[in-house]
Amino acid sequence: MSPIDAASVASLRARTGVSIAECKKALEEAGGDEEQAIDILRKKGIASAAKKAGRDQKEGLVFAAEAKGKVALVKLDCETDFVARDENFQAIGKELAAKLLAGGVDAAKALAEEKIPALVQKLGENISVGALSVTEAAVNGVYVHSNGKIGVVVGLSAGSPELAKNIAMHAAAMNPLYVKPEDVTDAAVEKEREIWKEQLAKEGKPEQIMDKIMIGKEKKFREENALLTQEFVKEPGKLIKDLLSGADVVNYVRLSVS
Repeated sequence: MSPIDAASVASLRARTGVSIAECKKALEEAGGDEEQAIDILRKKGIASAAKKAGRDQKEGLVFAAEAKGKVALVKLDCETDFVARDENFQAIGKELAAKLLAGGVDAAKALAEEKIPALVQKLGENISVGALSVTEAAVNGVYVHSNGKIGVVVGLSAGSPELAKNIAMHAAAMNPLYVKPEDVTDAAVEKEREIWKEQLAKEGKPEQIMDKIMIGKEKKFREENALLTQEFVKEPGKLIKDLLSGADVVNYVRLSVS
């Protein structure tokens, strides 16, 4: 029999949620037959994980861990809020965040492969890691909303942790998609331009002033979607960039449960 390739292992893992090592063993035992490998895993008691792997995960929680200028964020997904509130689910989320902070992405992924299949069995739902993020900065602000559904990290080149946390709280509420107006992608702008064109045509705007109007709309769109040019929620009229006193935003990560 030819060696089991990585693509076959990845395919089986995507269908079952079982660890890479267990998937490889099952495929070797099944002579490379994926369906037979699933049966083997079911016989080992991982059947429920295999059945649940395709189900939607619209709930979950965000977990954070912080130490020595470094912040780790983990989004752990599940199917229902009931499971998200389970102490076993939350314990794994906290453990993953700590592992990510201490050992990095590969270590966190290895822990997830080890622990999540058993958690699926115990809680009876499809559970998976939705996102992993590790950032470093001179000054960090970390905010996880009280319901655990939104987590934000803002890293600054200078300033106070209190300022960074206030900006993180702002970002949790206002959901800027970019840090600077110039970071807004051409694709995002072009999509909006098509909408603006139709709106202006319906309004009967003269062709000769359309370009000027479009320039204004693009500027506003970029500024409204960028963290630095949003009005600070706690002080309307003051922009986020006005709070920084020359510091730079070096990291911005926002994870949310949809």
